[in-house]
Amino acid sequence: MQGRSLVLLLTLAVGCAALAMGLRQSFGLYLAPMTTALGWSTSGFALAIAIQVLVNGFSQPVVGQLADRFGGRAVVMGGALLYAVGIAGMALSPSLGAFTFFAGLIMGIAVSAAGMPVIVASLTRQLPETMRGRAAALGTAGSSIGQFMVVPLSGLALSGLGWQWALLAMAAAALLMIPLALSLAGHPPAKAAAAEPEESAREALSRALRSRMFWCLFFGFFVCGLHVSFLAVHMPGFVALCHLPIQVGAWSISLIGLFNIIGSLGAGELTQRWKRRELLVAIYALRALLIAVFFMAEKTTASVLIFSALMGVLWLSTVPPTVSLCARLFGTRWLATIFGLVFLGHQIGGFLGAWLPGLIFDRTGNYDAMWLISIAAGVFAALIHLPLREPAPAAVPAAA
Repeated sequence: MQGRSLVLLLTLAVGCAALAMGLRQSFGLYLAPMTTALGWSTSGFALAIAIQVLVNGFSQPVVGQLADRFGGRAVVMGGALLYAVGIAGMALSPSLGAFTFFAGLIMGIAVSAAGMPVIVASLTRQLPETMRGRAAALGTAGSSIGQFMVVPLSGLALSGLGWQWALLAMAAAALLMIPLALSLAGHPPAKAAAAEPEESAREALSRALRSRMFWCLFFGFFVCGLHVSFLAVHMPGFVALCHLPIQVGAWSISLIGLFNIIGSLGAGELTQRWKRRELLVAIYALRALLIAVFFMAEKTTASVLIFSALMGVLWLSTVPPTVSLCARLFGTRWLATIFGLVFLGHQIGGFLGAWLPGLIFDRTGNYDAMWLISIAAGVFAALIHLPLREPAPAAVPAAA
């Protein structure tokens, strides 16, 4: 692939990932105005978003298989259309039940189809192995760029237009993902098909599910989702509980997104230069250490912001080595399918990370137990990656 074509491919794919993640991460802005205007409960709105996370996780392997069969371009374009339908449906829902259908079911499938896993898997297949880690890093960083840039724009639209028209504007913006997806491959590359001609999707999944290596990645990604959802959903509330200004909670989430760009790009480079197993062990061990130090430290504005910046570096830096290991262990022909199944572990962990801290807080009045669970989970994730053994590049087609 020539340099100019490569730059165009990466630019459009990163833009697509940024728009998809930015729109999705904006939904929390609408909780207060919609529940106030429509008389819905906060828990009802939150449940709709939680259902979206679960539907996203369980539909990801199915959508991944469609991308493996028909190419990422068609799947992401279809996801963009579902994005527009789902967000418009949220704006026009006459009841909480209808809102749950559009925000939970329709958007859950849309996020799977036009989300980071399909885009990253498509990029990975289109590039040589020497660039796969960087491709995964750019796709992940693109998601954070969207969180950092699109969410504030959604907030401005909400302030200027009101929640209903702002949602309709978001639905229109989702359609911009269609031209951005044109750069993705329209069909699985011939090279991958030639390398693995005998293996069907069912055989590839069966081979992965029988592999201990797959389950190491699955449960590691489960811990990643647990950490990400816990901090994304509950960090502002924890900051308020520590009697710090409410703005500190907002700065915390923004810093995580900003420094995740650095962490994702850095992890992509290290994936090309270092063993993926050691990289994943280091990331999860550092998470456990960082959370432990923060848990024991005095909670000040400075300590919260320093913790957020450092955690941002480790936030989604797990994605490039995980995707690269999936490709190395199981080949690229059904990569979106298998990585989608690994991603299911992330979303199950994400659901637990969003729900369990709230339950703990309701029972105890604090988040102490959840911080301890997060530390233990980081240690577990570091240890579970130790058995991973990367095959030589030539071994993958033979295994297939």
